[in-house]
Amino acid sequence: MVHGGSLFSQVISLIDRQLFHQAVKRHQTERSAKGFSSWTQLISLLFSQFAGANSLREISGGLATIRGKINHLGLQAAPKKSTLAYANAHRPWQFFETVFHQTLARVQSLADFHRKKFRFKNPLFSIDSSTIDLCLKVFDWAHFRRAKGAVKLHLLLEHTGYLPCWAYVSNGKFADIKAARMLNLPAGAVVVMDRGYNDYTLFGSWCAEGVYFVTRIKDNADYQVLNQLEPKPNKNITADEIIRFNAPKSWKKCPHHLRLVSYYNVEKRETLQFLTNNFNLAASTIAAIYKDRWQIELFFKAIKQNLKVKTFLGTNENAVKSQLWTALLAALLIKFLQLKSSLGWSLSNLAALLRMNLLTYRCLWEWLDRPFQTPLLEPPEIPTLFPL
Repeated sequence: MVHGGSLFSQVISLIDRQLFHQAVKRHQTERSAKGFSSWTQLISLLFSQFAGANSLREISGGLATIRGKINHLGLQAAPKKSTLAYANAHRPWQFFETVFHQTLARVQSLADFHRKKFRFKNPLFSIDSSTIDLCLKVFDWAHFRRAKGAVKLHLLLEHTGYLPCWAYVSNGKFADIKAARMLNLPAGAVVVMDRGYNDYTLFGSWCAEGVYFVTRIKDNADYQVLNQLEPKPNKNITADEIIRFNAPKSWKKCPHHLRLVSYYNVEKRETLQFLTNNFNLAASTIAAIYKDRWQIELFFKAIKQNLKVKTFLGTNENAVKSQLWTALLAALLIKFLQLKSSLGWSLSNLAALLRMNLLTYRCLWEWLDRPFQTPLLEPPEIPTLFPL
């Protein structure tokens, strides 16, 4: 960890440079490159995310104005606009995906996950997607509707620390179910999702693999109640039932008995029905798990409000995906700082204050706990040879 540089240099030191160079060799991102390194490209894109730079001109100009601090970032010079644009368009976006997963593994090893909301030991995940609207005339590859373009960010959020642990970027037409089928979840994991992921084939495969799920049942689902369970005393739990699907096609896709928990929401005065294949957890815990799914909605809201995922530095597919993976990397680093702090930051406040103090010289870890009391660390004065 860098201690003598700016807050930005201390944050990016969480990226393992040795693993980073392995990713460079693996994806051959610097093949035939003439002086413009992959590290310079990554720092430029991260600067856009952390500092809120909206264009290539702002990135290039912003880095050029901090000449005395640029060496702390591992850069020799600020990038040229045309050079950065060409790299974003041609260097494979899979490289940034690899750097994200490398940093995720390091962050998971450094973070403190002793604070858990639920008592069960099963890993808990939530999956959802968010659509980002684009102009189809400019982004002609991002097919969505007849006169509208979009990209869709599919995300798997781990609830131990609420860290993003898997992502997939597609065009707007890509179905959420297809993204869910790409997941490789460990046996015993619990995944929570909304009704958009109702798919009996997916449910059947997860039951066979020992993966638990919690979701809302469709209003028109055809099922038969096999048994009534006795729920623990709870005024909000109105029913706890074992069911099976009636339709022959549905039963063929998911030949397993499932559990249906009915929960009455007092505030909205409505009854919610949760479908799961977990028979061990209490009915109130099943309802609480689904309620905790709201964290992935908050994560999407935070990255859209605080990071650059709605305006793009390039128009081709590679440039857009490179920027989105860099945004996820920036979100991962901010979430890690939030976990390490004892102050209780919200993600939005931390991102905003970090942007305002990005190039100040402070100890990062002291600043996270005492942002208004941590003094600036000024470089030592250089004595003049000819005093006035």
